[in-house]
Amino acid sequence: MVSNFANPARFLALTRWALPIAAGLAVLLFAIGLPWALLFAPADYLQGESVRIMFVHVPAASWALSGYMALAGASFVHLIWQHALADVAARAIAPVGAVYAGLCLATGSLWGKPTWGTWWVWDGRLTSMLILFLSYLGYLALRAAIEDEKRAARLGAILALVGAVNVPIVHFSVEWWNTLHQPSSFLRAGGVAIDPSLLWPLLIMGLGYGALFAALCLAQMRAHVLEQAGKRGYAPGDSP
Repeated sequence: MVSNFANPARFLALTRWALPIAAGLAVLLFAIGLPWALLFAPADYLQGESVRIMFVHVPAASWALSGYMALAGASFVHLIWQHALADVAARAIAPVGAVYAGLCLATGSLWGKPTWGTWWVWDGRLTSMLILFLSYLGYLALRAAIEDEKRAARLGAILALVGAVNVPIVHFSVEWWNTLHQPSSFLRAGGVAIDPSLLWPLLIMGLGYGALFAALCLAQMRAHVLEQAGKRGYAPGDSP
């Protein structure tokens, strides 16, 4: 069933309605989540107003990780089955994931200064997150450096899969090594450790980030499919 959407016409038909839904959902969720998070959610009793950085930082970190898993998954599908749309997906995911990873690092640094007294420490979580960011950039640089699209896709897929080794390291780094970064507040034995007054706006912001990620990826995929259709000289409604 998934292979059916390798046909440009079928893929464009699907995304013609899926893209506006994802974009509209992102706008709606941010319209609710941003005022709630930045204006109405209470300050933390220890961190004060600086805790509001969490509503930008945590979703960016979560979706940067999820995005890289999606990049590796799409790369694996393309590498094994030569699925054209999987490579298109990988190319679309990489720049969006890089922006999210960069936002995570920037906001983490802003949050670290008032919380830890320093902008940066070379601990497990921050270092592995920096490596994830560089993995995204490395993938983008490799794809841009090779003119042969088939060779670029194959080498990019291999690089993405190698970089995926870092994903569990990012996730479990706070458990494996001593770190200033706090452990997970969600997936823990004692249950969620965030007060509902902060948890709900955080969840809404997380969903907003996810919808925006999907909308940006679908938009880039559509643009690439239309570009390739133009290069090959057939209309999107025709069979490739």
